Amino acid sequence: MPASDPTFPLYPIFAFLGFVLCVIPLPWHLHAWNSGTCAFMAWVGCFCLVLFINSLIWADNAINSIPVWCDISSQIILGAGVGIPASTLCISRRLYRIISTQTVSITRDDVHLAVAVGLPVLVLILHIIVQPHRFAIFEEYGCSPATYNTLPAYFLYYMWPVLLGLVSFVYSSLTLRSFYVRRLQFNQILSSNNAINPSRYLRLMVLALIDIMCTIPIGIYVIFIDLKGVPLAPWISWDDTHFDFGRVVLIPAVIWRSDPTSVAALQINRWLPVICAFIFFALFGFAEEARKQYRR
Repeated sequence: MPASDPTFPLYPIFAFLGFVLCVIPLPWHLHAWNSGTCAFMAWVGCFCLVLFINSLIWADNAINSIPVWCDISSQIILGAGVGIPASTLCISRRLYRIISTQTVSITRDDVHLAVAVGLPVLVLILHIIVQPHRFAIFEEYGCSPATYNTLPAYFLYYMWPVLLGLVSFVYSSLTLRSFYVRRLQFNQILSSNNAINPSRYLRLMVLALIDIMCTIPIGIYVIFIDLKGVPLAPWISWDDTHFDFGRVVLIPAVIWRSDPTSVAALQINRWLPVICAFIFFALFGFAEEARKQYRR
């Protein structure tokens, strides 16, 4: 049966390329131990890989053929939704430390690891409170996590990308202010840090600013379409929310494509990590450090 997605196989090709482009610069970022950047590549790369596999398996159906994979992939999608902005927050915080304190450590940063990895895991645990059933399967998209549209969901899950984006915005604003105030000392500050060079600093700054411009508006828009598309239900109890928890909701493409809100939500969710991967590689894939890796 042919795929119902008119862009097939364009999307799985781009999703797989997004995964590959996140893996290519990873070795030299691990060597420099920029934990925020490494976490960003890991979250975006895993997200792209999951979407690539899902787009192939469910290109022309909404059948629950691999339930265990859906259990795993839906949690990765949830985690990446928080992990990507959390990683960018770590990048913004590191940039601020570089420009404001004139020193930066390349040793293990437990704070950044806790934010980029620990916070998404914590949110995954909290999300169980507002998870009404096992997962959903959308034809063309594949496995998708389920969230009960009730007030606690906005505090336990939906608010995190916006909140992390706001904190990143504060750090980047302080970084720009420090850079302007001490711009004459910029070269001296960077030369005192072997962990980062001017071009890498500027690339990280561009990445953080792009994410800030996108994370807050998209996070707010996702909340908006969830409020618009599904009535806000009252929270009654744990048992009420998790009644018949093992069920799987199957949604053919003809159903979700008939709702413009669902179309917008799914297309944003499937294309955004791919765009993030291409932007990241455009900034870091052609850097001098990356070219050295290619020559080796």
